[in-house]
Order: sequence, then structure tokens, then C-alpha cells
Amino acid sequence: MTPITATNDFVIKFANVNGSGSASANELFAKSILRMGVPVSPRNIFPSNIQGLPTWYVVRVTEEGWLGRRGGVDMMVAMNPQTWEADVKEIESGGYLFYDNSKPLPRSAFREDVTTIGMPLTHISNATYDDPRQRQLFKNIIYVGALSQLLGIDAEVIETLISQQFKSKAKLIDANVHALHLGRDHAREHLDPIGLRVQKADKVGDKIFVDGNTAAALGCVYGGATVCAWYPITPSSSLAEAFQSWCQKYRVDPDTGKNRYAMIQAEDEIASIGIVTGAGWNGARAFTTTSGPGVSLMNEFIGLAYFAEIPVTIIDVQRGGPSTGMPTRTQQSDILAAAYCSHGDTKHILLLPEGPTECFEFSAQALDLADRLQTPIFVMSDLDIGMNQRLCEPFTWDEARDYDRGKVMTAEELEAGRDFGRYKDVDGDGIPYRTLPGTHPSKGSYFTRGTSRDPYARYSERGPDYTYNMERLLQKFDTAKALVPQPIMRTGQKTASFGAIYYGSTNAAMEEAITVLEAQDLHLDTLRVRAFPFPESVRQFVLLHERVFLIEQNRDAQLRSLLINEFDLDPARIVKILHYDGTPITARFIARSIAEHMRGACVSAQASERVA
Repeated sequence: MTPITATNDFVIKFANVNGSGSASANELFAKSILRMGVPVSPRNIFPSNIQGLPTWYVVRVTEEGWLGRRGGVDMMVAMNPQTWEADVKEIESGGYLFYDNSKPLPRSAFREDVTTIGMPLTHISNATYDDPRQRQLFKNIIYVGALSQLLGIDAEVIETLISQQFKSKAKLIDANVHALHLGRDHAREHLDPIGLRVQKADKVGDKIFVDGNTAAALGCVYGGATVCAWYPITPSSSLAEAFQSWCQKYRVDPDTGKNRYAMIQAEDEIASIGIVTGAGWNGARAFTTTSGPGVSLMNEFIGLAYFAEIPVTIIDVQRGGPSTGMPTRTQQSDILAAAYCSHGDTKHILLLPEGPTECFEFSAQALDLADRLQTPIFVMSDLDIGMNQRLCEPFTWDEARDYDRGKVMTAEELEAGRDFGRYKDVDGDGIPYRTLPGTHPSKGSYFTRGTSRDPYARYSERGPDYTYNMERLLQKFDTAKALVPQPIMRTGQKTASFGAIYYGSTNAAMEEAITVLEAQDLHLDTLRVRAFPFPESVRQFVLLHERVFLIEQNRDAQLRSLLINEFDLDPARIVKILHYDGTPITARFIARSIAEHMRGACVSAQASERVA
């Protein structure tokens, strides 16, 4: 067995018990490497209960800056006896197993092709601390100290992080620093060096480290949202909480101390979307945040907002479904449910951010689009983006940017006698004018209804009136194609007959997979779709290639279904690459899957040529 040797390029996985206080210690470990100028990509894998079940924290250290899951584990920090067997099995051959050897384990518990690193963490902690809770909490810091010594992480860096974390609790600073050095000292005196190292670099630059939910919440603030109504649901709850936190900082009148926002935790998801729909009708910029089960409950109100043409923004942080599914696992599983949400002929605009920066940008843009198009807008994030911190470009905002309120008829225009038909297309883009309550004392009023009507909002069941309205809504949807974020195309290094389409959180692994494929002399053009409806360029991309791989994190290839349905494409042209076990997709999986198809296609082509 040859031990793995790597500097600034490895994966460490922590196996803990939920509720043991390990989360903050593991995050401290990840941030310490980041402070040494080395990019990290951590992911928290946690159960859907409060405490007692297994939890994992995976830290990918990569000087190249890859943000996706790599797959495989180079060092396992095994702190949970319940998952020991599975955790040990996951280690790459030549990797390392760090564990608490306070209690002896049989030889059969280990692997011969893995280096074991035993440290009596429980004994050290029990000998130092009397309080049972302190023993558990500081044991976590002790193993962080040991790992920092083994990997070459500067103690000063971690000490600084501890000081910042506990700046309001000075006593905890000294206690945590002491525990840190307990671990470092033991590792220095009793543990052999290993082949994994962290070395100072300058690969982080001015990038920021933030999760997508926090970023989206800030985007809503900058985008002008003043109303948020929500019901708690994993993994979106922290977005609403972050919005409230940002509003307390930026939306409180400095002179009066009064809030300039409304934050309502409704009794359920149905009430929350109802509140947001009412606020949007009244002229406020309003949003709700939820996940798949919440969208299911919101269907009727979303249909009302679509047909009555009311601005609504819905941020869907997707998780595993259907039903309760896997509340704390990630998937891209709500694409079809959101695109065609509600009964009847409905189509909704979806924005597909790939990380925190686009969560910030798209959430702000969604509020503009909702007003401009007078319709519900979905921002389709997911758990991997929303709840995991990652490196990203700093957020930017143009202070001269004006909010796009769309076609709102003013009192002056009404007074001047301008014709007002609430559901009348006046310039061919499908978008009518609206008025806000109280605009004029006697003009511009109309009934808002969920039933069919004529262009002047008068109740009507006449077929021509209904057809006019439905076709106008389609025209509005077509207008949206030029307003939503456009797809990003990348041309392969060599002329390619194959293409790949992907979206959202898959981007992180896909960027790395492209590099892996090119190293194998396998080249393809790629297109990252960033919104639905799809512009014509997406259809052209498919038609320009012999085969197009569509990489998704769901069972039913939902975006593929959208493409085929919207463009009437030949399904045989679009090859499914699907990953849906609840973990984020890996570059290894994508590269291996595409390589197998491409090589198989080449063999088939060569065989056909020989026959010919």
C-alpha cells in the first residue's frame, strides 16, 4: 500500500453525530484552510431530525478552485461508531483514517490499504474538563488541533478565527485556543507525519465565502422587496431568516426606528403565497421562499397570480422528493412542477442560478421581471447551493439602477383620458397596463378575478374573449425570452459533434468534468441554460450537434422533457445523464458517463464505416 501524497488537493470527510457540536468545529477547520489562501468547497450532509442521527461534513481542498464534489475520500475523520463500517469503506486506497482510539477496536474494523491514525480524544478531553457538555464540545476542537498539526495549518490562523467567532465571549476564546493546542501538542509528540499537506497559496483573491440562501436574501433586499411571507421548510428557512436579518440592517428608518418591511411567518404555505399575492396586487415587491412540498400547496394561488397577472416572486430551494422525500438532500426535482404549476394551460418563468452570486443577481432580477411581466417568477435554487458555503465572486450592484416597475398607468395618464383595459395588449408584447389601488379617485378601477374576462376585466365566458386572453399570455411568455438571463455557451477546444446542456448547481462539477474530458482528448461544446422560457439559441444548439448530453439531478430528466416539449425536438438527439441519490453530482460521474457514451458512439461509427 502506497499512502496518498498530495498538497492542496485532497478530500477530508468528518463523520459525526448530529447535535454533538461538531458543525462549528468542522467549519472552523474549513475556514482555516481558506485563510491560508487555498480554496475549499465544503458540504454539510445532515439528517432531517434535531439530533442523534449521523451527520457528515466534506471538505474538498483544491488549489485549482474546483467547487463541485469530486467523489472519494482521502481522509476520514471517523467520530461516529454507528457509521464506522460505511465510513471506512469510503476511503480511497492509500488514504487515511483518523479516529478516537480511547476504546480499542478489533483488527477487523480496519483496512490494510488505509493508514490508521489513532488518538485518545476522549481520554484527553475527560482528563481536562469536568463538565460533560464541555468534554464533548472541546473534543471537537482537540481533533481540529490535531489535524491542523498533521496537515501543516498555521495555529495562528485558527486562533484568529476563534477570536473572531467568540469576540463577544472572551472566556470562550482562551478555552478554545487551549483545546486547539491540546490537539496540536499531542499530534506533534505522538503521531507520525502523513502525506496530505496544506501549503500557503494565493488562490482565493477577493472572492467571498457565502451560502446561496444568504445571497438570495440579500438580492431580495437590493431588488426592492419589502414583503416576505413564508412558512418554515427545509432547506429554505434560512433564506427568510437571512432576509429578516438584512432588513434589520438596511430597512429600518434611521430617524424613526420603524421597520420599512413586513415579515410574516404564515400558518402554512397556502397562506404565505396568498399574502404575497395580495401584496403584489397592491404594488409591493413581495416574495416567498419554500421548497417542493410548499410549491405543491401553493398551486392554486400561483394559478390565480398567473391568470390575474399579479407580480409574485417564489424562491424554490429544491430538495429530494416526492412528498416529504429527503428534506435534507439536494435535487433538481421541481423543474416541471414549477414550469407548469397549477391546473389548466399555465407556463411560468424559471431562473436557474448556479451559485451564490447568481442567487443574489437572479433574486433581484426576479422582482424586476415579476413587475415587468406581471406574473409569478420562480428562482430555482437547491439545497446544495442554498445551504452550503462556497467561494464566489463578490456581489456588485449598480447604484444608478432603477427598479423596473413595468406598465403601471398613472393618475395623470388616466386623467388625460388614456384608454385603460386591464387585460388589453396595447403594443404587441402581451403585457397589459395595470393600475395600483388608490391611483385615481374614479378612474382605473377594475375587478381582479380568477375567472375569464374580456380585455377590460369584465366577466366573460365568450370563447373569443377567453382565446384572446390565453394567446396574449403566450405572447407575454414569448416576450420573456429576451428578458431572462441568457444561456452561456462554451465552444470545445476542437470541432465537436457532441454537445452538453446543464443548469443550476450542476455547473460546479460540470466545469471540472470538461477539463477531465479534454485531458482524454474528448471534446464537446457546452451550453449552460439559465432560464425558462428557452431562447431560440437553445434549440439551435441542439440541432447543430449529432448528440447532446443533458446533465440533471433528478430521475425523470425534467429539463430534457421541457426542451422536447417546447421545441418539438427528437428525443433521440438528447442523451440523459442523471444523478439523483440526494448527494451533489460529481465531476467523476459526469466525465465517466459522457466518456462512455462518446467512445461507444465512435466505435459504432467505425463499425458502420467498415460495413459500408
